Amino acid sequence: MSAYGSESRKRRNGSERAHYRPVRAWSIAIMLALMMMVNFLDKIVFGMISVPMMRDLGLTPTQFGLIGGSLNWLFAIAAVAGGMLADRVATRVILLLMALSWSLLQLPMLFASSMAVVLVARVLLGAGEGPASPVSLHALYKWFPDEKRGLPAAVLYQGSALGLFVAGLAIPLVTARWGWRANFAVLAALGFVWCAGWFFVGAEGPLERPRAQRDERRLPWRTLLADRTVVGNFCGHFAANWVLATSLTWMPHYLQAGLGFSAPDAGRLFALFVAITTPMGLGLAWLSQHLMCRGVSSRNARGRFIAITLAVAGILRFAVYLPALGPIDKVLMLTLSSGLTLAMYSVGPAMLSEVAPDGQRGVVLALSNAIGSLAGLAAPIVTGVLIQHVRGASATAAGFEQSCVLCGFVLLGCGVLCARWLDPQRSRAALNTRRDPKAVFS
Repeated sequence: MSAYGSESRKRRNGSERAHYRPVRAWSIAIMLALMMMVNFLDKIVFGMISVPMMRDLGLTPTQFGLIGGSLNWLFAIAAVAGGMLADRVATRVILLLMALSWSLLQLPMLFASSMAVVLVARVLLGAGEGPASPVSLHALYKWFPDEKRGLPAAVLYQGSALGLFVAGLAIPLVTARWGWRANFAVLAALGFVWCAGWFFVGAEGPLERPRAQRDERRLPWRTLLADRTVVGNFCGHFAANWVLATSLTWMPHYLQAGLGFSAPDAGRLFALFVAITTPMGLGLAWLSQHLMCRGVSSRNARGRFIAITLAVAGILRFAVYLPALGPIDKVLMLTLSSGLTLAMYSVGPAMLSEVAPDGQRGVVLALSNAIGSLAGLAAPIVTGVLIQHVRGASATAAGFEQSCVLCGFVLLGCGVLCARWLDPQRSRAALNTRRDPKAVFS
């Protein structure tokens, strides 16, 4: 990096520290984490009610996998559109409108009686939820300086984990008491409550630069999107989302129909799954941020760190297929592998933020989310096809465990690519030389 670019970065970091308000910043982080909790309750509810819903609507495993993946049909397009909008419109407004749409789209599920209605409702919900992650991260980064972004991003995604934990305990109880449809009324109510809170608490962060100043720092999109760190992040996000989509859509069903646990026990096991993965995700994010604060290069503290977690997660996914493992052992392997992939959701965006100019950050984060959504589209359908085409009484267990082998290959392959490509400091220096002569890429 040029001396001019280094000096500019020092000035920027000093300015960020001067405007950083920890208490206000963390209040926004908590609100955004609660938003992600509602978001992931919306996502996991189908997996938790899969058995009674498939029975009542007469759905095959492939059809259910299609519905599970349909959340991602418009997810990628909406994510990119939301990211572009976030660079031009206040994120406070975008987040409020998105959460309102999620809440309203729960209501048709109270009366749905066919696969077509369910499919349309989920596709539209996916369009509304597509920008949630990149826009919320973009909003969060306006409140935290670069070296402090890892942990709050992890807290944001722990809101997702909290949603899964609450789902594991509450959804089986709601279903047993009032039926599976009642869960959607509860989700709509939670969404409206969050919207009311955000209306009064939400605000734009003070670390955002004026748009006129940011526009001078834009890079050609072809140059930025061809960068190895950016592409490596896209690969890592794809792998992590493959795990997430499989877990959200099929793991509760696997616990019941595959491993033979009752619905309440499966719910408790899923809650335990979340209770273990949540501190793992936070701990990994803290460790990466701690290494950065101790002066370790971002290539090691972020890039190679992610590569190792994905590779180890892949090995643990392979282990699920071993016939010598008992049901609890298999659940443990699934839990540990899922927990390791959570690092990608906090460390990955921090790398993209390190590389991308402020005025293009929202779109780059959205594109990463969009690439990840392709895994969310494919993984549930592939798993459903594998389950449906296995014969015998143990079809659900065998098919799901075969999908774990495929997932292991995805994780290992993307881990290798991340090890080769993720180097934010090098990318930043290379992109700085490609800037417009009058611009400062800091």
